[in-house]
Amino acid sequence: MTRIKLCGLFRTCDIEAANELKPEYAGFVFAPESRRRITLKQAAEFRKKLDPDIRAAGVFVNAGVQTVSELLGSGIIDIAQLHGDEDETYIRRLQKLTGRPIVRAFRIGDKNDVKRAERSTADCILLDAGAGGGITFDWDLIRGIRRPYFLAGGLDCGNVRTALRRLKPFAVDVSSGIETDGLKDRKKMAAFVAAVRKEG
Repeated sequence: MTRIKLCGLFRTCDIEAANELKPEYAGFVFAPESRRRITLKQAAEFRKKLDPDIRAAGVFVNAGVQTVSELLGSGIIDIAQLHGDEDETYIRRLQKLTGRPIVRAFRIGDKNDVKRAERSTADCILLDAGAGGGITFDWDLIRGIRRPYFLAGGLDCGNVRTALRRLKPFAVDVSSGIETDGLKDRKKMAAFVAAVRKEG
């Protein structure tokens, strides 16, 4: 079964919707430039409200290793998702400090990007078109990829079933595709989850 990550949750009602829909993962964004960014205090409050069966993923862009490590150690997040210039040394250090899963995001533009993703020592990889742009990339580039991955970039309830049939990713990651006017839309969230569950 393909896992689901609903990312960029930044209001209490987003958490409530996630609890009803039961995705495997919920994403909290800590990247300073993101409009979906939440504070550490908000993250702690949201974690208390989040269904314990849903794993919280923290999304970071070039955050200090110690900052990410402390969030993982505190239990506010279960997984770190890295979207910046974090290199292999950074990933190994974080793995050693925390023993928690690390997901490294890769922007896919050509086959070389795919090869870089496959070589990553991160526990899992995320394949995306860019930083939250809401656009897809050329899925044909990743047809032969040899490791499990999160598929992101431009997914919504209209195209996710096609993606699942063509690619069979480990998980799908959605944010802008479940929003209306920049806010999470409960109906779109429900439609996305239903589409994934129907496809399996």
